[in-house]
Amino acid sequence: MSISRRHLLKLAGATSALSIAPGFVFAQKLEKNKVHIAVGGKALTYYLPLTIAERQGYFKDEGLDVTISDFAGGSKALQAVVGGSADVVSGAFEHNINLQSKGQFFRCFVLQGRAPMIAIGVSTKTMPGYKTPADLKGKKIGVTAPGSSTNMMINFFLAKHGLKPSDVSIIGVGAGAGAVTAMRSGQIDAISNLDPVLSMLEASKDIVIISDTRKIKDTVDIFGGNMPAGSLYAPQSFIDANPGTTQALTNAIVRANKWIQKAGPAGVAKVVPESYLLGDPAVYALSVEKGMEGLSPDGMMPEDGPATALKALEAYSSELKDTKVDLSKTWTNDFAKRANQKFPEVSL
Repeated sequence: MSISRRHLLKLAGATSALSIAPGFVFAQKLEKNKVHIAVGGKALTYYLPLTIAERQGYFKDEGLDVTISDFAGGSKALQAVVGGSADVVSGAFEHNINLQSKGQFFRCFVLQGRAPMIAIGVSTKTMPGYKTPADLKGKKIGVTAPGSSTNMMINFFLAKHGLKPSDVSIIGVGAGAGAVTAMRSGQIDAISNLDPVLSMLEASKDIVIISDTRKIKDTVDIFGGNMPAGSLYAPQSFIDANPGTTQALTNAIVRANKWIQKAGPAGVAKVVPESYLLGDPAVYALSVEKGMEGLSPDGMMPEDGPATALKALEAYSSELKDTKVDLSKTWTNDFAKRANQKFPEVSL
């Protein structure tokens, strides 16, 4: 039995763009070539694939004209998409779970990170006698932005050690030089952030790390499974209306993921904007090296990842405990699989 193109189009509209055969998606033209991506802390290694895709021209190779707006944290980037001023979020996967619990359906379609790559450090200046998490009670903790993944990490850490979010003061310090300054000037007592901020503060001995998710083993030990992190995600309505554009975005990120693994820290340091280096190229390259394992090599979601993320969120969110979340609607590997078929290898 032959199936006409008209029938395929009808089928796509009646079901979902995610069920279209791989060959059909590759053949599609872009429904939307101008795409606005919102990100919270673009210079962080957490979002390195986004920058590499931009700097290496991978979005342009896919026929996309991408605008990237940088915000203080992931929660701010998400607000831009919810508010309609951006199309896609470059942000933490777990936001998709929180959004569904509030009746908003977003879906992750390609991973940038397979570990949170977030670490918590305490100030050697204001907390030189730190011994246990209980010492954090009443302290000021810096995060990229309230409600961001760095804030979620602190909440999880506190809950795991018998503390509540209300036991500390959360302060947004951003994801760059401002965060470094906040710690060094004593404005905060502890910090939940990412590289290169972490490595800068470690190198100068301004902080001591007390919890680290830059390595897979440490991440599994802390969360009990693989914990997906940086991703591109969008409203389900955007994905359904723009499957070709979604595929093109995925192709660019997967290609960037593979380039990073091949180029290594030294290669990355040569390509990123100078402002990312925070004045110290050697420490920046070291920060990339520390996070290499946490970066996704192929954009694919680990099968146990979504369940691990839900469990972590439920550890401190009573709201989620009382809500039934359909994890299958928060992610898909369909686009990443096709991208890996298109780019089994990349050249430098």
